Amino acid sequence: MHILRLSAVVFSLALPFSALAQTAPEATAPESQVEPPMTYERLGRILAALDPELEPNGASFALTLAEMPMLVVTDSSADRMRAMVPIRPAEGLSSEELLRMMQANFDSALDARYAVANGTVWATFIHPLSALQRDQLISGLGQTVNAAQTYGTLYSGGAMQFGGGDSGNLQRQLIDDLLKKGEEI
Repeated sequence: MHILRLSAVVFSLALPFSALAQTAPEATAPESQVEPPMTYERLGRILAALDPELEPNGASFALTLAEMPMLVVTDSSADRMRAMVPIRPAEGLSSEELLRMMQANFDSALDARYAVANGTVWATFIHPLSALQRDQLISGLGQTVNAAQTYGTLYSGGAMQFGGGDSGNLQRQLIDDLLKKGEEI
């Protein structure tokens, strides 16, 4: 019975969300210029263009974007890549902070995600390696840096927001609180 009620709630919530889902311009090359599959070497060239001080190390790269240290790890045999920015130690995370990260993962972090691993809170971007296009990579890296920089405030990937989540109302609360304070003036 509990599962049936949960399914009904999920279905009723999904209908309005489908109308509010984010839409982003397609990051595709013109038909005459199909991008080659992403490889470790191609990824390295793109990352070096973003940070000339890029440091390759085995299957990974260390770089700095917008003064944020980033690690990009590849696994060609699993066809995966992962970009990670450390945010803070996980020790002492409150349940409110964990909840807020999960809310942001749903609607405002976009292609970036908040994660906890090895005692650290991270902003991450994870994608199949070979299918990754140049503009998707650059956008995902930017969103990851934005998610790290806005941790504790907006918790945002920085582009747009899925309209069916909690973040918009939570972000609006600050404005409403300030407007209410301003009524006394």
